[in-house]
Amino acid sequence: MKKFINAPDTVLKDALAGVAAAHPSLSVDTVNRVIIRAEAPRAGKVALISGGGSGHEPLHGGFVGTGMLDAACPGEVFTSPVPDQMHTAVKATDAGGGAVFIVKNYTGDVLNFQLATELAEDDGIEVQTVLVDDDVAVQDSTWTAGRRGTGATLFVEKIAGAAAEQGADLAAVADLGRRVNAASRSFAVALTACTTPGAGRPGFDLPDDEMEVGVGIHGEPGRSREKVRPAREIVASALDAILGDLPPRSGTPAIVMVNGLGGTPLIELYLLYGEVAAQLAERGVHIARSLVGDYVTSLDMAGASFTICQADGRMLDLWDAPVNTPALRWGT
Repeated sequence: MKKFINAPDTVLKDALAGVAAAHPSLSVDTVNRVIIRAEAPRAGKVALISGGGSGHEPLHGGFVGTGMLDAACPGEVFTSPVPDQMHTAVKATDAGGGAVFIVKNYTGDVLNFQLATELAEDDGIEVQTVLVDDDVAVQDSTWTAGRRGTGATLFVEKIAGAAAEQGADLAAVADLGRRVNAASRSFAVALTACTTPGAGRPGFDLPDDEMEVGVGIHGEPGRSREKVRPAREIVASALDAILGDLPPRSGTPAIVMVNGLGGTPLIELYLLYGEVAAQLAERGVHIARSLVGDYVTSLDMAGASFTICQADGRMLDLWDAPVNTPALRWGT
């Protein structure tokens, strides 16, 4: 294994020190492992807090800032953060409006955020949870009861975050996040396994001529293992899975993301997006907004995920609202 690390057991601590040095707009608590906005919370604003295992950067710390999250709680690589981290984040961002936890549907995350909710409510802080479960590949996979939470997490954080920034109340922000999740579906394909610093070797064996179809962001098995095919065929299969689960509604615009899993060059991601755009047009789906790049990764995995949100006008307006975070920035 070749990685730019000091030691496997200090990767998160050392990375957080780097985040603090690179982004003065963030306050990084390296002891409690919480990333929050540097400015004081605005009175009455709903706080948005998310988190999960590290290794998916820029999710979630890269999305802390104006128009998105107020705080992110990173766990060790592919390991849920602990309830005390979320409790620290709630207390640091509480401005009297309550808090929304945005939680990817992985068993450890769900349980630990639930415990953190109880701690916050003991402090008199009202919390609502938005559970993201957008992956259509498999049901009840490794570490998951139900569907996995993947790329739609970014859509929820951006759209709900904009609503909170504009002054929406707790119930409205949480309801909007749930509607975004319900309108979104994702599917991923991997060409290689990822290598965690602690293991020092790929998480699974994948022959050079095969791909994992429907892979999870921790390297969990997908629907099948198949021979590598041309990009247009891979995209067609992914869109079949997504639109088969959530058929497009006539006249409904879509937000579309082609996301790299950490080891895929941009030239290939743009090639994939070109196929997605052409094939969605053939299927009568209008792309209103798009993202191409690494947003929800899996360490060094070569692969891509596809996420589609059937957005309404309110969602599009909030998508376009100003955002200023380390990893997502426009309108400011």
